[in-house]
Amino acid sequence: MKAAWYEMNGPSREVLVIGTMPDPVPGPGEVRIRVAASGINPGDVKKRQDAFGYGMPFPRVIPHSDGAGTIDAVGEQVARARVGERVWCYGAQSYRAFGTAAEYVVVPAGQAIPLPPGVPFEQGACLGIPGITAHRAVHAAGPVAGRTVLVQGGAGSVGMCAVGLARLAGARVLATVRSDVEAALAQASGAQEVVRYGERSRGDLIQDLRAFAPGGIDHVVEVAFAANIEADCEVLANGGSIAVYATGMATPTIPFWPLAFKNIRVFFLGSDDFPFAAKAAAAESINAMLVAGWPGFRIDKRIPLANIAEAHEYLEQRHGNGRVVVMTVGSE
Repeated sequence: MKAAWYEMNGPSREVLVIGTMPDPVPGPGEVRIRVAASGINPGDVKKRQDAFGYGMPFPRVIPHSDGAGTIDAVGEQVARARVGERVWCYGAQSYRAFGTAAEYVVVPAGQAIPLPPGVPFEQGACLGIPGITAHRAVHAAGPVAGRTVLVQGGAGSVGMCAVGLARLAGARVLATVRSDVEAALAQASGAQEVVRYGERSRGDLIQDLRAFAPGGIDHVVEVAFAANIEADCEVLANGGSIAVYATGMATPTIPFWPLAFKNIRVFFLGSDDFPFAAKAAAAESINAMLVAGWPGFRIDKRIPLANIAEAHEYLEQRHGNGRVVVMTVGSE
């Protein structure tokens, strides 16, 4: 098969290699997917950069955990009927060496999720990490039906999924965004109220959120913990909760006593290590959200596997809210 890989950490154009490897063979409980589209997430770029200082987990890494395509082979203990099934997958390069930036990928059967009819492979390739992270972030503190949920950064990949999943679960959903363009994305995903922060002060943001939720917000899905923790504390109701999956500062300070006096619970989320049952529940809800009409992601770039370095650079340069996917040999 044709594949992209790296054998050392570093800049994409210096370490990513395009070449040929043996076709993978599914083992017991596994399926092989002929990949049509491979999704890139910030975590994939950070692993290649060694942003967290963990080094190379394997001598050779095929990047990307998320993808979509068609099952073409199954291992023992997997029903033959799955051959030919259109699927999206997650976790392909989570504690595994070979991800989806290749013509074929092998994953545990439970991580190959049927792709609802009419959903293109490009959308399926973007679902895994954002959707599963979002589901966990929405539900970490318990059921949200009838509760008010604030999604900070409601137009980002996780944010859009969180808005849609919270709405699907029966929450009243507020979202913060930077612009009118982002407001439209959050509203299309299901946000009932949107606050634009842009160049506005934290006090203005707090005032607007309090106007929408005078009794306090029950739960916050947080993308920028260091920047937003003080504002989150101000607008949360007593006994509220925060689920955080990212921060701009690795060692943030927190307003300890205000959080303590309000009995706020904080959940720190790392998607690779969610329990399998939580991932399975997330996959079920993501598909339900798609079937219910969630509009999905804007795909900004479809880049062939041979130009994967360009795709990584596009993500690193943060071109707005659209996604970039690598179209593999399997899509030709």
